[in-house]
Amino acid sequence: MNIIVNGEDKEISNTKLHEVLIELGYTGKKLATALNGNFVSIEDRENTALSEGDKIEVLSPQQGG
Repeated sequence: MNIIVNGEDKEISNTKLHEVLIELGYTGKKLATALNGNFVSIEDRENTALSEGDKIEVLSPQQGG
């Protein structure tokens, strides 16, 4: 299935947001996620199903100054 993650086309094999984040290497990080412009809480990621063409934004805090 094809989705868009942070503006880039991605081919994924999973259908749940939580599984897709792991598939794409977003593990062990504090993340904020949005699906098609709507915030998805960490509690809702396991039950959030994805569809062809969905747009996901993944943000993580950065250190620096």
